[in-house]
Amino acid sequence: MNPLSYFITGTDTEIGKTTLSCTLIRALAGKGLRVAPMKPVAAGASQVDGVWHNEDVDALMSASNMTLPVSLVSPFLLKTPIAPHLSAKLDGQVIDLQHILSCYRTLCEQADAVIVEGVGGFCVPFTQDTSSADLAVQLNLPVILIVGLKLGCINHALLTAEAIRARGLKLAGWIANRIEPFMPYGDENIQTLEALIGAPRLGTMPYLESFAQADSYLDFHHLPDWPL
Repeated sequence: MNPLSYFITGTDTEIGKTTLSCTLIRALAGKGLRVAPMKPVAAGASQVDGVWHNEDVDALMSASNMTLPVSLVSPFLLKTPIAPHLSAKLDGQVIDLQHILSCYRTLCEQADAVIVEGVGGFCVPFTQDTSSADLAVQLNLPVILIVGLKLGCINHALLTAEAIRARGLKLAGWIANRIEPFMPYGDENIQTLEALIGAPRLGTMPYLESFAQADSYLDFHHLPDWPL
């Protein structure tokens, strides 16, 4: 039986993908499932006691109810917090989709659900020839889009939704995130997106200070195959 899996993407970087992913992991774990997190490419790591750590990867692993090696959860843990293709070049690495897919399949063998968090926006490049969008196509998972509410977000969200569907992927749902707490006409922006984006809104996150605060604001029951 294939595990229940979703691909998490956003309209930009620093938009709330990890917060959403952690919330989704905890929600599925609350259903009694073994939930594996995955952030295949993470740019920005620091060394603690000789071990490289990334804040997002650490948060995902803390939210999970499984103990997994970092090499599976984040096969490309890059040091410099810049665009992943540039960070990989500085590290002397090449982001290899086949290696990521191999790690994903290994996680699928151990878990009932796998939550895959993308890096940056949906189309961010990995190499001259591959991107995060190509990875999403290879994984062929339902996509959840998190929209950071700010000036320009309607265009960003609709273009991202179009890019997802143009690749034959299902946009399973979207979430509004108030990354600017005093954005004027935020509710009107949400209403516009609800009318145009063509996928269910799974919730609206207020401006939050921690990963753990989002749980009560999101409802995943509209997602395909969501466990009852």
